[in-house]
Order: sequence, then C-alpha cells, then structure tokens
Amino acid sequence: MKRRLLYLLLVLVAVLCAAWNLAKGSFSGVFSAAVAFPFEQIGMGLRLLSLSGRIGNALALTLYVLLCLLPVLFLLKNGNKRKPRAEDALLVLLSAALFAALYYMSNPAFIGKIFMGGGAAGLAAGKAVLGGTLWSILCGYFILRVLRLSFESGSEKLQGYLGAVLCVLAFLFVWAVFGGCFGELLLSFSALREGNAGFDSGLGATYVFLVLRFFVDALPYLLDAVTVFLALDLLAAMRADRYSEKTEMLAERLSRWCGKALAAVVVSGVSLNLLQLLFARTLRTIDSSLSVPVLSVLFVLAVLFFARQISENRSLKGENDLFI
Repeated sequence: MKRRLLYLLLVLVAVLCAAWNLAKGSFSGVFSAAVAFPFEQIGMGLRLLSLSGRIGNALALTLYVLLCLLPVLFLLKNGNKRKPRAEDALLVLLSAALFAALYYMSNPAFIGKIFMGGGAAGLAAGKAVLGGTLWSILCGYFILRVLRLSFESGSEKLQGYLGAVLCVLAFLFVWAVFGGCFGELLLSFSALREGNAGFDSGLGATYVFLVLRFFVDALPYLLDAVTVFLALDLLAAMRADRYSEKTEMLAERLSRWCGKALAAVVVSGVSLNLLQLLFARTLRTIDSSLSVPVLSVLFVLAVLFFARQISENRSLKGENDLFI
C-alpha cells in the first residue's frame, strides 16, 4: 500500500471513530455497539425492506441468503485455485453464524428475550455478542490464513505479508485511540457532569486531568503507529538490500525509537499520577491507577528485537566479508 494512501485511510478511520463516539448518543438505536457494525445496520436495512411490501420482502430474503452465503461462495471460488485447508472450515462456520446473527439483527425483539432478560441493556448486549462472534470468526480465519501463507512462502513474500500485517496494526492502533480512548474520555466527561449536577463551578481542573488521562492512555497506541511506519521503512530497505548501510541505519533508528517509546509510556503514567497527587484538593475525581498497556509493550519489544537482529546480522556479514 502506498504511504500517502495509508495516511489518508488512517485519517479517515480516525475521523469516523471520533464522529461515531460523538454521535452515538443521538443514534443509540442505530449504533448500539462498535463490534456490532456493520451487521446491526444490515439487519435494520433488511427489516425495513421486508416491511415495505411483498416485493420488498422477497428482495430482503434474497439479499439475506446471498449475504450469508458470501463466505461459502468465496471459498468455492478459490477452491479451484488451491486445495482446501483446515482454516477454510471457519468460512463455513461464518456463513452459518451469519444466518443466525442477521436473522436476530433483523428481528431485534428476539434478542432482548435471550440476553439479560430483555430491555435496552439486553438488546445492546445481545447485538454486541452477535457482532463480536462474527468478527472473531472472521479475524480467526485471516490470522490462520496469514500464518499458513507465512510458513509456505519465501522471504520476499513473507516480507510482503509482514508489511500487510503492520498496516492492519496501524488501523487497530488508530481505532484504539479515536474509538476506544476517545470514547472513554467522553464517558468520563458525562459521568463528571452527572455526578456534579448543580455544582458545575470548579470542574475545570478535573476536565483538564481527564484530558491528560486520555493522552496518557492513547500515547502507547500513538507511539505504536509511529513504530509501524518506521518498521515499514525498514522492510522497504530490506527488499532492496537487506545488508545495505541504509538497512542498518534504519534498523538502528527503529531500535532507538522503540527504547524511547517504552520510556515515554512509563514516564507519562508516573507523571500523571504524581500530578494528580499534587492537585488532589482541586479535583472532583481522581484516577490514580497502574495502567500497563501489555500488548503495546509486547509489540514494541518484538519490533525492537527484530530491529536489533537485523542490525547485528548486517554487522556479522561485514565481518565475514572482511575475513574472506
């Protein structure tokens, strides 16, 4: 993927996630949970089409069957090009799950009866469970497929797959910032207002610290996104010449960046807790927690190890060439 296109798509994802968090209160009946997208909206569309009349009902039924059979149709289309693999069973499972999930999404009255005894909470929870199940099956298929391709491919193709995985991770990191952390910030604002109704004066400092908490929580993912771009630069250099000076320079740059990123994550969390302690008297709410972004830290450590190995391999090759 070209870098400009990647930047544009990441900005688009960030804007959409932020807009979704800002507007979901006004459209709670349409966007009940992030993991239910787009299955919840597809179910609503099928329901509206079905209620429009006989022709609409027939069209809705046809679309329902076609949408549910898409994974199987994809499998049949690619069946002529390669032998069936074990992970392909997940596509069949996904089709079966789609039949059930889209039926319930199109008939939300049945969802509330199954989850949490009905009501708005049960409906939202049910849609989240259904959507999460579908996404888990789909992600499971792609992960297993990438693993198989990685084992069966040469180094050049493996580098291409690694680049694709890094791009996907960049989207996930952007979603974590503008979808997860930003959503938590808005919920914190709402809880602060509701908990201090009639006592709105003097909340400025608390709002500032809530924003600071957002930046501290989002910082690991932002740094991870930058790490992705640096790793993509390193992969591009490796494709050209894995033992070139440019490759070694980029590997060293990536190593230094990973070290700084890990330090920044630790220092930001400690600094915020100390600041909250100093301004405790002026704050209406304090969130002094030990937040360790384990997955983010593991990702940076893995990239750091990868970069260091590349740098050391290049140095070893240089020594061998001098010996020969």
